[in-house]
Amino acid sequence: MDSIQIALLAFVQGLTEFLPISSSGHLILTPLLFGYELQDLSFDVAVHVGTLGAVVFYFRQELALMAVAMTRSVGSRSMADKDAKLGWMIVVATLPLLAFGLPLKSVLEMLRQDDHLVALVIAATTIGFGLLLWLADAIGKRARDEYSIGIAAALVVGCFQAVAIIPGTSRSGITMTAGLFLGLTRQASSRFSFLLSIPTILLAGVVATKDLLEAPVTPDWQALWLGAVLSFVVAYLTIHFFLRFIERISMLPFVVYRLLLGGVILMLVLM
Repeated sequence: MDSIQIALLAFVQGLTEFLPISSSGHLILTPLLFGYELQDLSFDVAVHVGTLGAVVFYFRQELALMAVAMTRSVGSRSMADKDAKLGWMIVVATLPLLAFGLPLKSVLEMLRQDDHLVALVIAATTIGFGLLLWLADAIGKRARDEYSIGIAAALVVGCFQAVAIIPGTSRSGITMTAGLFLGLTRQASSRFSFLLSIPTILLAGVVATKDLLEAPVTPDWQALWLGAVLSFVVAYLTIHFFLRFIERISMLPFVVYRLLLGGVILMLVLM
């Protein structure tokens, strides 16, 4: 990988991981559009580590409060503390991914073997789940914060998230969609989505690292470090500005982008 390709892919991952427009779809589409070979699994792992570091660093204070509160709640068997409750709801929302993740992962591996099929799937999911995001933003009451999420709501968000293994869906987009349908504000649905990404990216990284260790490849460590650092910086800035402005700009710009992108992909595939 040359430095331009590394920077491009790291920027794409850092920007799209936390925007509701699908990072996995963009990581597959970017090399296809620019004529690169599909990047190695090791590079995907590296840029995901970068985005994981960014979200952990951004929410470091909230995570520390949740960790302490959750530890105390184990002894008291009470979730009266809002930080403890939020932490446990993130755990609950991760459970559907553990149940459905591996079967859906096999679907993803099959799709990656056929560029034409991948492009069609990404176009369909980009458009379809973009419209669903618009609907959730339009009819959601947007009256609750993330601390109001209970077990049933957390499981709903988690089930939505499991679908995001399919390229083009957008993990952040589908979990924000679920949150909006459940009556969360835009910022609350986004914050819960970002916090939920921590165990999710970590689990995906563990699975990908296992596959990487079993593959007979020699990683380009310089490319991996550069990709991780660049994706960290871009992801941190993306989280910061997204949360700052999302209540004012709504989800509409991202919906429009998804519709345009899906339409362009369909034209390129069908031409």
